[in-house]
Amino acid sequence: MHHASIVLLGVGGVGGALIRQIVQNRAHHAAEYDLALPILAVCDRDGAVVALDDAIDDATLLDIVDFKTNKGRLANYSQGGPQHDLAAVIDIVARPHTIIVDCTATETTAPALLAALTRGYRVVLANKKPLTIQQEVYDRLTRAGETADGHAPRQTTTTRWETTCGAGLPVIATLNRLIASGDPVARIAGAFSGTLGFVMTGLQQGRRFSEVVREAHRLGFTEPDPRDDLGGVDVARKALILARGLGWRIEMEQVSITGLHPAEMAGLSVEAFLDALPSLDAHFQRLVDEAAAQGKVLRYVATVADGGCVVGPQAVDVASPLGQLRGADNLVEFHTRWYHPTPLVVQGRGAGVDATAAGVLSDIVELALSK
Repeated sequence: MHHASIVLLGVGGVGGALIRQIVQNRAHHAAEYDLALPILAVCDRDGAVVALDDAIDDATLLDIVDFKTNKGRLANYSQGGPQHDLAAVIDIVARPHTIIVDCTATETTAPALLAALTRGYRVVLANKKPLTIQQEVYDRLTRAGETADGHAPRQTTTTRWETTCGAGLPVIATLNRLIASGDPVARIAGAFSGTLGFVMTGLQQGRRFSEVVREAHRLGFTEPDPRDDLGGVDVARKALILARGLGWRIEMEQVSITGLHPAEMAGLSVEAFLDALPSLDAHFQRLVDEAAAQGKVLRYVATVADGGCVVGPQAVDVASPLGQLRGADNLVEFHTRWYHPTPLVVQGRGAGVDATAAGVLSDIVELALSK
């Protein structure tokens, strides 16, 4: 049986769901792929549980998930302890064919990931932040290089990052297949936020902006501070990853972002921000009315085209794939030579810890089986 050992960084919602799915699928992976995925270490911000023998046993793994669900820190876990250097943890426990899996939401894991690749290990990212800091870091993480035409990225068998742009949706895979086929991508347009999709659908239904945002916050669709969603930065990171996937040399500060709240509301408390939302209702009603007068609807769209990335509310044709989008689904349109005038469309659930964890697990299995 082939063994691909795992060191997991991050045991929040996605990391915990990933552990459960690995445990649940052990028999399936053994029967279908002759593959075992032992977990050697599980780390959070300042703690870790490290295998004393060959791997952490499944009962302990599931207990760790329960412990973390109850807001525990691994530094205080019965079999855990403090850690202040993820690269050192990897050095201690990793062995040949180890895969480092980043399910955190911080750019501070980048040095450990780069060190792991230098040592010959492989990497799977659900965490988009290391891919959206300096271009040089993206290049090293993805092993991207330039071909003779100075544009197309080299393919890699050391890193996977499918879930950074749409949970389990095959967005990166689709982009890579288009590039590999020689079909030039002229434009990518996408709705990458289920939260903002929910808001735009509510506006289309004639509801007030403040009402829809408050409902999304109450239902837990937004982050605890809804400005983390409404600001558009997370969508911009996804657009940047796709632009870099096209081979563009581009930094985050070059992405044009129009959020859904003015800068002067950034310093308010969450409660004060929610109370101030009605002041934005007239503005968004005007945008909706202007779009409707053109036979269009309002969507929060990331566009990658003509050498630039633009993120913000946009009026789109009501009959287009983006115009037909409803609810919290994600949707990506690829406009290419062969997919013209009708784009290639990838659509489906683009959020949720279980869907994202399933995408991460698929990346792990693909890497484990690659030569």
